[in-house]
Amino acid sequence: MSVQGYNPRTGEPFGDPVEATSDSEVDRLCEAAEVAYRSWSAWSAVDRASVLDLVADRLDGESELLISTADSETALGVPRLTTELKRTTNQLRMFAEVLREGSYIEAMIDSPDADIIPPRPDVRRMLRPLGVVAVYSASNFPFALATVGSDTASALAAGCAVVVKSHSAHPNTSRETGRIVTKALADGNAPEGLFSVIYGTQSGVRLVQHPRVKAAGFTGSIGGGRALYDLANSRPDPIPFYGELGSINPTVILPNAAADRPSEIAGGFAQSVTMGVGQFCTNPGLLFAPSSIVEALGAAVTDSTGGAMLNERMCDSYRSAVDTLSHSDLVSLVATGTAPDEAWAGKPALFQVPLETFEANLEKLTEENFGPAALVVTYEAVADIIPVLSRLPGTLTGTVHASDSEHADATAVANELRKIAGRLIYNGWPTGIALAWAMQHGGPWPATTNAIHTSIGVPGIYRWLAPVTYQTWPDALLPPELQDANPLGITRRRDGTLAKH
Repeated sequence: MSVQGYNPRTGEPFGDPVEATSDSEVDRLCEAAEVAYRSWSAWSAVDRASVLDLVADRLDGESELLISTADSETALGVPRLTTELKRTTNQLRMFAEVLREGSYIEAMIDSPDADIIPPRPDVRRMLRPLGVVAVYSASNFPFALATVGSDTASALAAGCAVVVKSHSAHPNTSRETGRIVTKALADGNAPEGLFSVIYGTQSGVRLVQHPRVKAAGFTGSIGGGRALYDLANSRPDPIPFYGELGSINPTVILPNAAADRPSEIAGGFAQSVTMGVGQFCTNPGLLFAPSSIVEALGAAVTDSTGGAMLNERMCDSYRSAVDTLSHSDLVSLVATGTAPDEAWAGKPALFQVPLETFEANLEKLTEENFGPAALVVTYEAVADIIPVLSRLPGTLTGTVHASDSEHADATAVANELRKIAGRLIYNGWPTGIALAWAMQHGGPWPATTNAIHTSIGVPGIYRWLAPVTYQTWPDALLPPELQDANPLGITRRRDGTLAKH
């Protein structure tokens, strides 16, 4: 068995096939990762940070090869992939800075007090790494959410070892990335086995069930994510499974905004819905808007262009969904864009449905269509959409377009969207995610399997950490993060007060 990469523009094979990883090899790599974790987790945060910087530098140093390979396997284009690779290396450097700053381990110290009821001993708490983490690469971000993407970067930063399941759509990109990362880790004197890459569907099944694996991160389809989630939870020792699955990312365009700037809104929408040929998890696939702006939205879509999608299966699924909607008696086709004459090309499309019809068929009309298509739900009064918004499935983002005179309605809409979305956008579009402490990339099911933690941004590190309390331990035996002298100079909460003490 092997995994073959393909060029989405031609449909022809690209590169040599990569041999699928056997069950015995998955077992060996997980055992090696466990040994490496024991060493890596004992390294100081500052030393781990230096290694992450080295990995970032090495990836930048071979950017031309990586981008060329990824473009041949994904057809995402050199400009997009150049930006994505830089985002990926910046992500590694961001986590290196998080390690140097140190507060991520949430050190807490409570002094003993024999006079309170019940008496309190000396207790000190911090977050510690979980162990070996399984990472499942995404198809749509071959760098930023794949082999050395956000899950891998945050897990290594946390002090965990990582075994990555490569996505079948870009095995050569995964292999080249893995080669560079492995060499950089070795040159940084990181323990052997800290990071490895496996290939093939069966290897991913074996990985999530391996007893050495203590947590998993996944970005992909609802079907694939749910299958792995169920396996993770049916183990004799269930493990956390942080899956990012499907998202329709609703956008509400309020009446005055639609009247004041129809061309601006329509242009921004078309750019967002076709970005990456609509293959973004934050693609705005559902709009609520007054009928007055539909013509402008349709014109913007007509002027837009699609492109080659990531793989044949994804393209077939998208075309089938668009064809089904085109022949549905529930919705009407507003506009289609164009697409280049490429093997697996997806053409932009916009559909329209009245609010009453949408509400009566909500489950059917809120299925994610992964590609450059969207459905606009037309409404008469803002009050009519309020009860519908909270019935939408969980989603990564919710967007509101409003004028200065619509703050009350914008707030009312946001109050409903926040119940189902992890990130709320005002007068913008959801595609494009900042690397930041305050970023939340998550949401209720089916957007993710766990809405508590983000998969992008600094707080992603908390998925791979668990709290441990040390009670009445001698100061010399405590981790340096909890010692009285605070030798690392990090911010800690001591007797309720947060400071560098």
